[in-house]
Amino acid sequence: MKFPYNEKVLEHFRRPHNVGKLENPDGKATEGSPACGDMVSVYIKVNPQSNIIEDIKFESYGCASNIATGSIITDMAKGKTLEEAKKITWQQATEALGGLPPIKAHCSVLAVEGLRAAIQNYEEKHGIIAEKVPTTIEIVNNRLKKVMNPLTGLDVVRTNLIKKIEIDNGKVLLTIDLPSNHQFAASIREEIKEKIETLWDVKEVIVDFIE
Repeated sequence: MKFPYNEKVLEHFRRPHNVGKLENPDGKATEGSPACGDMVSVYIKVNPQSNIIEDIKFESYGCASNIATGSIITDMAKGKTLEEAKKITWQQATEALGGLPPIKAHCSVLAVEGLRAAIQNYEEKHGIIAEKVPTTIEIVNNRLKKVMNPLTGLDVVRTNLIKKIEIDNGKVLLTIDLPSNHQFAASIREEIKEKIETLWDVKEVIVDFIE
């Protein structure tokens, strides 16, 4: 199916800005699902004194709208403070591109979610949290929904890999339905720890496997 993209969308698709991956980013995030074909990763470098986003890159896995919105969102965020960047909306991104086909509006939402998640990742790492809500099993479970199971392209929660979640005095213990020598066990463990360890009251994340 072909969609009526305007010239500005096509320009950002053909020659996207800020493409790539930052080495040692201050904040990073991936949003979307490979199951539906649209994903975006956002990486940011932040000046710790001014909280200004000095550099930003993105990687896109998806359609022309996904790439174009990743390009325009990173343009809009660069040079802004974290608070200013958080206020960028998907409607503003769509307007900056001159409009998207209605069926592709979710792509601009995805790019904004990626930007906000990267900012959240930075803020959690640096203890910049407006409201310190104690970590719960529900919060951990929501984080795990962003960890992909490479075997299926769906997240580890939807594919029932998570068999147990326990939280005790800052320690999070997870049991995964995979043997420890599975080809993807190590990468899944690292991604899980990356998603959970930034929570402000988590001191340790232990991932066990069912042998």
